[in-house]
Amino acid sequence: MSEIVLLYCTAASVAEAEKIAEAVVGQRLAACANIIPGMRSVYWWQGKLEKGEEAVLILKTRRDLVPQVTEAVKQAHSYAVPCVLPLPVGEGGNPDYVNWLLAETSAKSR
Repeated sequence: MSEIVLLYCTAASVAEAEKIAEAVVGQRLAACANIIPGMRSVYWWQGKLEKGEEAVLILKTRRDLVPQVTEAVKQAHSYAVPCVLPLPVGEGGNPDYVNWLLAETSAKSR
């Protein structure tokens, strides 16, 4: 199961998160994307404390595809420095789901 990672990303809006998800999943770089609307963020940007509404985007993919997914997110994103953070998945989980995820990310991406 350690082949699997979740990529935690943020987007300026649900619409942007959907655009990114469609690009990444459409290229089979991720098997699935989850979009969570309504996140409130507080962060430093260019020396100034900022606040804003964002959407969370979670991409389910393979560890070996993280560089390609990261590049695809950067290409589709409006931010100069988008958040793309891999979260490794430990052992366990539904083996049938893991097998599905691995199968759905292998055809066009390898």
